[in-house]
Amino acid sequence: MTRPTALIAEDEQLLAQALRAELAQAWPELDVVSMVGDGGSAVGAALERLPDVLFLDIRMPGQDGLSAAAELADSWPLEKAPLPQLVFVTAYDEYAVRAFEQQAVDYVLKPVQAERLRKTVDRLKAALAARAPARDSASAAIEETLAQWRRMLSAAGTGALPGSPAAPPAPLKLIAASDAGSAGSTVRMVPIDEVQYFEAADKYVRVLTASHEFLIRTPLKQLLPQLDPQTFWQVHRAVVVNTHAIETVHRDEAGKLHLQLRGRAERLAVSRLFAHLFRAM
Repeated sequence: MTRPTALIAEDEQLLAQALRAELAQAWPELDVVSMVGDGGSAVGAALERLPDVLFLDIRMPGQDGLSAAAELADSWPLEKAPLPQLVFVTAYDEYAVRAFEQQAVDYVLKPVQAERLRKTVDRLKAALAARAPARDSASAAIEETLAQWRRMLSAAGTGALPGSPAAPPAPLKLIAASDAGSAGSTVRMVPIDEVQYFEAADKYVRVLTASHEFLIRTPLKQLLPQLDPQTFWQVHRAVVVNTHAIETVHRDEAGKLHLQLRGRAERLAVSRLFAHLFRAM
């Protein structure tokens, strides 16, 4: 019988070693095939080794665990291996832990707690054992795992966590942005209804209307809670789209979705994580 495999992504080496040691006690059959210290390395190693389980530190230098997971959801070669089980590693935070518990999300606290890790190991064993080998159930299994990843990324990345006293802000009506063609000295007030999509790019977020491009410095993850969720949908880890601007949804030969917006020539790719939003279409 093939041994289950795992990857650990943790930037603090002592904590990574402690997690590996505790896993050896709680799950002797598990083979830790790779240990890395940042999200970019985690993506590369995971795509090379295709482990059954990913232990990702939420906060790492450079690419964090959330971004790495979102990238892997799109890049994972499903024809070679099922999408792995995902476990987030996090320092203790009352609201984060409450969010994880409410969403039934698996997590490991730093420093590693043996009792909590055993619960996670039990859940992982059950999930791996439940993988259906039948071809006709493969699609349903993929959708179920993607739904689990969506819940985990939402719980781990939400600014206003369940139980937090902070109320979500009112949706933006105007957005202050610099003209992409200027030196940044002129700020324009762009009506939010005119924005067709936002795209993260390097240090900026591009703000695209039907005919203009603007730039803002607010990161996409900070911008999202300020947008009306009924109108603006995240369709990719780097793209948020105004649903009223969508003209067509196209599925290519590989089964991937692309959006065509009114007045825009480019097509926008839809991530596997968000393809369910367009199922009814």
